[in-house]
Amino acid sequence: MSPVASRSDEADLALREQLSSLQALVALSMRMTDSDDEALILRLAGTAVPSLASCRLVGTHLTEEGWRGAPDDAVEAQLLADVETQLAIVTRAGGAISVGHEAWGWAFPLRSISGHFGFLIVSADAEPLPGAQFLLRVLSQQTGVALANARLHTHERRQAAELLAINSQLADTLTALERSTAVHDRLTQVAVAGEGQEGIARAVHEVTGFAVAIEDRYGNLRAWAGPDPAPPIPKDPPDAREAMLRRALKASGPIRHDGRLLVVAQPREDILGVLALVDPDEIAGEQARVALEHAATVLAMELARLSSITEAEIHLRRDLVDELLAGTDEMSAIARAEALGYDLERPHRAIVVEAPDLSDRRELFHAVRRAARGCGVGTLLITRGQSIVVLADTDRPWDTFRTAVSNELHGGRCRVGVGSVCERVGDLPRSHREALFALRVQAEAGGSAQATSFDELGVYRLLSGLDDLDDIERFASSWLGDLIDYDAKKEASELVTTLGEYLDRGGSYDATAQALSVHRSTLKYRLQRIREISGHDLSSPETQFNLQLALRAWRTLCILRGERSN
Repeated sequence: MSPVASRSDEADLALREQLSSLQALVALSMRMTDSDDEALILRLAGTAVPSLASCRLVGTHLTEEGWRGAPDDAVEAQLLADVETQLAIVTRAGGAISVGHEAWGWAFPLRSISGHFGFLIVSADAEPLPGAQFLLRVLSQQTGVALANARLHTHERRQAAELLAINSQLADTLTALERSTAVHDRLTQVAVAGEGQEGIARAVHEVTGFAVAIEDRYGNLRAWAGPDPAPPIPKDPPDAREAMLRRALKASGPIRHDGRLLVVAQPREDILGVLALVDPDEIAGEQARVALEHAATVLAMELARLSSITEAEIHLRRDLVDELLAGTDEMSAIARAEALGYDLERPHRAIVVEAPDLSDRRELFHAVRRAARGCGVGTLLITRGQSIVVLADTDRPWDTFRTAVSNELHGGRCRVGVGSVCERVGDLPRSHREALFALRVQAEAGGSAQATSFDELGVYRLLSGLDDLDDIERFASSWLGDLIDYDAKKEASELVTTLGEYLDRGGSYDATAQALSVHRSTLKYRLQRIREISGHDLSSPETQFNLQLALRAWRTLCILRGERSN
């Protein structure tokens, strides 16, 4: 074979080998382009380097991340550090670099139309042929294209995920807004229709599915809505109730308390209502909380409306009661009462309530009003001085009413005076005077806080009807004058009081000493002084009777003169 033919065959063989390498490179490029995994793309590119040229892969250096798959070997790591220093001055077009003791090294750029990603660095014992370098350059370019494609797909997936998340959030927000709007519309319908507290409770039950209770500040149930009738709900002690209300008022939203999710509605400082979902398992979510907050606003409006109506009615009723106690035209009073939906032509009596330890008359007024309503006593009442006057249209155990008032005052002490029944409106001033007289007798007698009825005052009732107070004074002075004078001179003396307690207890030394909180010997000394000063025989039944009558006459005189001076 001639030399010319031999060189031709070698060229044909080299060409076939290059074409074969190009075919493999195209296949590799397609596989890399189909992948979204950057690590796989770089691994495929690195694996292809020895098959395309008599070179070895030094490493892949990415602009934003540095070396990919850098070795742990300290010598090799130092070599990569030296290469990285050279890459800082190599342009994006790549170029020759020094790689350790290798005869040849080159940085092939990884780039595409999307930008520059880094370098594919190879080295060899001798410079590769131009064809091999061409293949390495194509490999680097296709790797850059594949990286750009992978990052584009990753970016698109991230955007799609973010868009999906945004859409999901928008959907959740829209759903929550729709629910909130539905709750608002339902409660607005309740407010416009004037369905009251029952309607509010029913609406919240409908939109949440939970049983709902509306209570006043004291824990009294005002409305209920649920699948079952309202169960008996035990009331917290007053101190615990107030502590819970303070916590609820400070909270920015509903709070949990005793198996319930609740919120407070307070349109004014003196008006307060509690709206509660019965939720012992604590499963009520955000929708229930939103419903509660909306309902609390509507409940506050309803409580404010009821309060305005109540206050207007109370004002009108106060005016009416004031005129009735002062004595007014009967027919006019009956007509005004009828306009208020009240029947004045039924028998009435005056009830007077006092709370000596309470300075806030407004608090006493509302306590009496609630107790009167709860006991069914009546709804016409007024503040008079330090007392509250109720015009009762029914007869009740008055000690029960007094206890109810005391409970409304959280155990505060109060006294109740009850006037006699009036068949005519014009007799109410008399019944009022009788109720006041009954209170004064109770105070003068020094008894405990109780309800005192004028009809049960006995001799006090007879004495109160006398017009001539001088007759009462002459009788009382004839029996008690010396003792009264002695007590007046001796400011610390209590002979008249001691005599009264002794006679009221049937002459019992032990009972009298206990009532006066004195020793038995002190009582004996006082009784001996009473005998000496008055000259009366305390063992005589007739004397005892006259002394008791004189004591009642003296108390009656003090009461009547005090009233007439006022």
